[in-house]
Amino acid sequence: MTNRAELPPEISRRRTFAIISHPDAGKTTLTEKFLLYGGAIQMAGQVRAKGEARRTRSDFMKMEQDRGISVSASAMSFDFDGHRFNLVDTPGHSDFSEDTYRTLTAVDAAIMVIDGAKGVESQTRKLFEVCRLRDLPILTFCNKMDRESRDTFEIIDEIQENLAIDVAPASWPIGVGREFLGCYDMLHDRLELMDRADRNKVAQSIAIDGLDDPRLADHVPEHLLAQLREEIEMARELLPAFDRQSFLEGHMTPIWFGSAINSFGVQELMKGISTYGPAPQPQNSAEREIAPEETRVTGFVFKVQANMDPKHRDRVAFVRLASGHFERGMKLTHVRSKKPMAVSNPVLFLAADRELAEEAWAGDIIGIPNHGQLRIGDALTEGEALRFTGIPSFAPELLQSVRATDPMKAKHLEKALMQFAEEGAAKVFKPAIGSGFIVGVVGALQFEVLASRIELEYGIPVRFEGSQFTSARWVAGPKAKVDAFAESNKGHLAHDHDGDLVYLTRLQWDIDRIGRDHPDIKLTATKEMMV
Repeated sequence: MTNRAELPPEISRRRTFAIISHPDAGKTTLTEKFLLYGGAIQMAGQVRAKGEARRTRSDFMKMEQDRGISVSASAMSFDFDGHRFNLVDTPGHSDFSEDTYRTLTAVDAAIMVIDGAKGVESQTRKLFEVCRLRDLPILTFCNKMDRESRDTFEIIDEIQENLAIDVAPASWPIGVGREFLGCYDMLHDRLELMDRADRNKVAQSIAIDGLDDPRLADHVPEHLLAQLREEIEMARELLPAFDRQSFLEGHMTPIWFGSAINSFGVQELMKGISTYGPAPQPQNSAEREIAPEETRVTGFVFKVQANMDPKHRDRVAFVRLASGHFERGMKLTHVRSKKPMAVSNPVLFLAADRELAEEAWAGDIIGIPNHGQLRIGDALTEGEALRFTGIPSFAPELLQSVRATDPMKAKHLEKALMQFAEEGAAKVFKPAIGSGFIVGVVGALQFEVLASRIELEYGIPVRFEGSQFTSARWVAGPKAKVDAFAESNKGHLAHDHDGDLVYLTRLQWDIDRIGRDHPDIKLTATKEMMV
């Protein structure tokens, strides 16, 4: 880390991060408050508030608004404290995990949101594992402290045990539930008091001189103060002090306590990201490591979102810039097709609003509207043939066949399915024998989302039906062997939307049998989305 050149100031002030959590831990609310403090929105809207005007700004898909869950990961940029924050919101619902895994390839750090009453939940654990694979630095926010929550030490223990990471308290809660008053800022010796009356008001901050300062007694009742002094003394004895190097290497997480819905603790967390969070990091490609300070522009597509604006059949490719200073109108090479592409109307996202991006720097995330040229995993460069690595595609765990209820619309259905496949919303397989399509997803809720989107965006009512197959594997091996294998297993074969050969299985026994009968054939459950 130390021998790298200084980053240009514009790049070093970038902070690109994702928020991960279990459903209902309060991630969407936290995102809202970030936007509120970043000046991107004037009023934080409750997800369930009255009327369209106060819908959550980061959830734009109709189903997200109806159910109050985030389904697609959206990106938002705003300024705070002299830094440019690029926040990538990820779906917390486990049925959309693949989208989330890919999103984590585009960020430099993650904020993990934990519910104070429930602690570390299953989905948090899964997402944490992905961060661990990438050694992402993680900041932790323990939310909902204004409700009855568990003992602070217990929460910290659980994080340390379950996730095998050191936890350093950045703040310490004073009281819990109804008695929750605020926090003691352990990094700066300050008292942060929560205002329960106005949820959009920033907490009051009082600078004090250590825990023996007599001014503490003016704000904190005696029994809570005694408890606070005792707990902090224990915390300082038992828990490690915050060490930025260890945090940047992914071995330690600082934890803040607060209540996102009451706007409390959020600003301290944001200051933590701007002060301690990593600037844009080098990205890996098959050829070499790409440093953000390089002058030539490079970037990769980590997500494609179709029909963000239902009035126009548009598709926006989300591109993480890995290096350089991008300017609107630049010609970039689309590495997969080797064709130049003029990027004339790139967009920056401020929640659901977009504006034209005149310029962007390494670390930024821009949207490039296109008509299907750009796919997940694509690289854009100023001429160099690079292939970014580490963007996974997972084998689906649930398969169903799909057909249009109106047979006249079968052709349109094919087009709709191909769009969703390229967007990464589902895997679409065309069986070698017979007509129709088989759709594969990671979680059952995705079938509902697909059916509702196909109907809303394309006007085609569809029916999903059970399929005889239960999972899919990509086929690899020497061409002659693959051809022989294909000839004898026609009933099980299909092609995905890239044209790659896929073996559809009913039982684990099928996979074992192929291993015995065709030792040269490799069946894999993941495919690198490299071009």
